[in-house]
Amino acid sequence: MITFSEAQLAQWMADLLYPFMRIAALFTAAPVFSLRQFPMRARILLAVMITWLMQPLIPAAPVVETFGPESFLIAGQQIAIGLSMGFLLQMVFQALIFGGQAIAFSMGLGFAFMMDPQNGVQVPVVSQFYLLLATLAFVAGNGHLVLLGVMADSFTVLPVGMDGIDRTGIHNIVSWASEMFAAGVVMALPVIVALLLINIGMGVVGRAAPQLNIFSVGFPVTLLVGLLLMWLSVPQVLDGFGQLMTDMLARMLGMLSGAN
Repeated sequence: MITFSEAQLAQWMADLLYPFMRIAALFTAAPVFSLRQFPMRARILLAVMITWLMQPLIPAAPVVETFGPESFLIAGQQIAIGLSMGFLLQMVFQALIFGGQAIAFSMGLGFAFMMDPQNGVQVPVVSQFYLLLATLAFVAGNGHLVLLGVMADSFTVLPVGMDGIDRTGIHNIVSWASEMFAAGVVMALPVIVALLLINIGMGVVGRAAPQLNIFSVGFPVTLLVGLLLMWLSVPQVLDGFGQLMTDMLARMLGMLSGAN
């Protein structure tokens, strides 16, 4: 008859429960995994399966009292780490959404909104277009597998324990979020500048020939030129998205651990 001691059961529970909290928190915040169309039960089952597969690679977790303060502190740290990793990845997608909003308002499509299936809010159609491109590029480039690899490495950089993200790591996460807005503006800047020059030209024409209905002429021109520029700039936008994704995954573990 096979028997197990209480210490062995407690160790097995700690080795599975705490990593599951970190992985489940990542799936709650990360793009693609956090889609509203992704059922919660399927998300939990996926987290359980990945935790079970990663368990041999995860260092042993400390055994503490199940319902003691140390247990709640460890659980909180694992949830915070998972949410932070998902938040960092979410910022890369939000950079494209922010750039799409700037383009939409520049080309006169700021009034055209669509429901974002990922966040459940309304965003301009241009932002939705870039979001779909980013999602397809993320999945086609095996970004979800790379993310799981980074998650596995995080258990080595930040082992399960009461020590987790420190003040420096939080500061790095916030500073990275601010860089995402700048990256979104940089990716949308060529289209925005071109549309600005067109609007300036339309303003000059309207000033020189007041009898022309510049609104009826300028709006179709701005819209068509904006769509053409979006089509021409898609390769550059995807290259910028890939660079942001690579940079984010490379810096994620260092930022969470407090390294510069």
